[in-house]
Formats: sequence, structure tokens, C-alpha cells
Amino acid sequence: MAIVAVNMVPLGKGTSVSRYVAAAEKAVVNRPGIKRELGPMFTTLEGDLDEVLSAVRDMQEAVFAAGVERLVTTIKIDDRRDKKGTMEAKLASVNSKLEA
Repeated sequence: MAIVAVNMVPLGKGTSVSRYVAAAEKAVVNRPGIKRELGPMFTTLEGDLDEVLSAVRDMQEAVFAAGVERLVTTIKIDDRRDKKGTMEAKLASVNSKLEA
């Protein structure tokens, strides 16, 4: 199970990019087997790494289809194999330490 943070920056499209973020999100919002969390700077995806990377590619294509000609994509991957991790578990771990 991988947790992947994705940030896409369309170049040459001005300072407001929410239209393109929405296009990318629509490409994965109901994708089976992938959990998604939209954040202010990144979208976090959780699932099988191959499926998530395929979803990232679909997100890119959706942004290109929305009229972008150049797109910079940053991907951070946490692919933990020793135990099953989730987005919620990672946050719970940090939050429990904040409360201590």
C-alpha cells in the first residue's frame, strides 16, 4: 500500500489554477481502490502503487485536456512494505504525540 502526494503546476496559465486542479481531481475522484484527499498544496492518494501511478497519469492527461501545454508534476511516494500504513494512521500517530 502506497501513499503518494501529487502536486501539478500548469505553466503559462496565470496565477489561478483551481480550474486545472478540479480537472485533475475529477480524473480520480471516484476511482476504485484509491483513497484521495485534496489538500491546499497537494492531493494525497492511497492504494496499490501501480494503480496510483496510473491515476497520476490520468490526472496529468485531464489537465492537458483542459488546455494546458506544459505541466510540472511533483510526486512523493511513501511505499512501506513492513506494515500496512494509511493516511489516517500516519496522522493519528503524529496527533497522539502532540497530545502527550
